[in-house]
Amino acid sequence: MSRSKLKVYEYSGCSTCRNALKYLKSKKVEFEQLPIRETPPSVAELKKAKQYLGDIKRLFNTSGKDYREGNWKEKLGKLSEDQIYKELSANGNLVKRPFVVGDGWFLVGFKEEEWGERV
Repeated sequence: MSRSKLKVYEYSGCSTCRNALKYLKSKKVEFEQLPIRETPPSVAELKKAKQYLGDIKRLFNTSGKDYREGNWKEKLGKLSEDQIYKELSANGNLVKRPFVVGDGWFLVGFKEEEWGERV
């Protein structure tokens, strides 16, 4: 398994993100921590994540205020994938967090059993 440094997009006010970072530290995994609101994932990262995860909807923070107030449930069927990537890369609040970029793989959210297979 490759041990290249992970990129972890997170939000400090998110308990799931804090749990994920605590997990990585307990496993002594090197990672770069990026504030998702100020530094959202790039369009290229989002596209690769969608290819890996299979469904563009998995990239969205569906429980977030920006998702609900932006009526994204309705918008998703009306926008092109390119438009969706552009919106996600412009608004980190829309992206499910933590958003983790590994070497050829991605994780969104934090489920310890899923992470244990990757990190």
